[in-house]
Amino acid sequence: MKIKKKQLRKRRHLRIKAKIKGTLQRPRLSVFRSLNHIYAQLIDDEAGKTLVAVSDRNIKDSSGKTKGTKTEIAKKVGLLLAEKAKQHKITKVVFDRGGFKYHGRIKAVAEGAREGGLQF
Repeated sequence: MKIKKKQLRKRRHLRIKAKIKGTLQRPRLSVFRSLNHIYAQLIDDEAGKTLVAVSDRNIKDSSGKTKGTKTEIAKKVGLLLAEKAKQHKITKVVFDRGGFKYHGRIKAVAEGAREGGLQF
């Protein structure tokens, strides 16, 4: 039986999650990418709580639509996440790519968060 792509990603994610833990001082920046959307959140694993959550659905222009390529929108998500993290006095995070390759939209979120002032 062939193992599905989604199952392989899930295995990689569990392997990564076993090694990194988010704390209140240094939460885990978890990124999830679907076919059309991208989501990022800061998680305190000790308390089991999401501190900040952002997605591309939070980014709208005056007409109510998101403009740009998926990668450009992903970078905006990273910037918005960093901005919200600053409001919660969070500057350092642990990056969790969620089993995805550090490439494309995942990389864009990370770069946007770094530009916004998060350190990881």
